[in-house]
Amino acid sequence: QVQLVESGGGLVQAGGSLRLSCATSGRAFITYNMGWFRQAPGKEREFIAAIDWSGRSTNVTDAVKGRFTISRDNAKNTVYLQIHSLKPEDTAVYYCAADRPGTISTKLDEYDYWGQGTRVTVSS
Repeated sequence: QVQLVESGGGLVQAGGSLRLSCATSGRAFITYNMGWFRQAPGKEREFIAAIDWSGRSTNVTDAVKGRFTISRDNAKNTVYLQIHSLKPEDTAVYYCAADRPGTISTKLDEYDYWGQGTRVTVSS
């Protein structure tokens, strides 16, 4: 079992930056690939970024590439999502999720564990 707790969300003006964190506990963090997803009001949850267990391989969706960066610190059992140049359309609840090692997945149903989410609101 893996427990995930996101933090770092909040209200920010357009053009600003945030760093979201996802702290994990339970089974060995290093054995999991990690992903970030978001769900905007009235929309389905969507893939944002993922990172393999080693941190050497990442996948960021084209829609946010260049503004979003995923990273992890295995010594701290934490995965991060750095967001720059925030836009109102980035407003959503952001979730981290854990997947077993292998090829990085962009599919929600392939992730085994989920956090409760952290809300990001971007004002124009």
